[in-house]
Amino acid sequence: MLELLQQPWPWYVAGPMIGLIVPILLLLGSKTFGVSSNLRHVCAACMPGKIDFFQYDWKEKGLWNLVFIAGTVIGGFLAGWVFNNPEPIDLSQQTVKELQVLGILDFRGMMPDGLFNWQALATPVGILVMVAGGFLVGFGARYAGGCTSGHAITGISNLQVASLLAVIGFFIGGLFVTHVIFPLIL
Repeated sequence: MLELLQQPWPWYVAGPMIGLIVPILLLLGSKTFGVSSNLRHVCAACMPGKIDFFQYDWKEKGLWNLVFIAGTVIGGFLAGWVFNNPEPIDLSQQTVKELQVLGILDFRGMMPDGLFNWQALATPVGILVMVAGGFLVGFGARYAGGCTSGHAITGISNLQVASLLAVIGFFIGGLFVTHVIFPLIL
């Protein structure tokens, strides 16, 4: 059992499980899958000011979502520490070659250690990638009215054209950063 939990699950198991979340949430109270709205719920719960955007019953609309994100954090911790697979991740040789050209040489974990570590955060590239990139992702998610998971999983499954356009934009942005911005800054 432990070995099963340490291995990546194939797409034909993980994909349908993610896809089943949408109808299950809809059946359990017309809830939608997404993560970025949690920032609004936390602000609504913690801000004492009179900002209209945060004046709503966050417990009724967002408590389940906050529990979901807490479960995601706990699951991430369990996956990263308890069920951590010490083997290198399985990447194609072409991907390894392309990442090595960018200066990424360590493939032991899910995230390149050369980019995502505390020492890298103190460098201009680290600040640009982690701080500025994180801000842009958060701003973009709110500006688009939802995050990648909300638009890609819930929005597209509900046949929303806006979500399809948002997901196309996410992919274009990701390809642009990977093939244009990263080679310039790494």
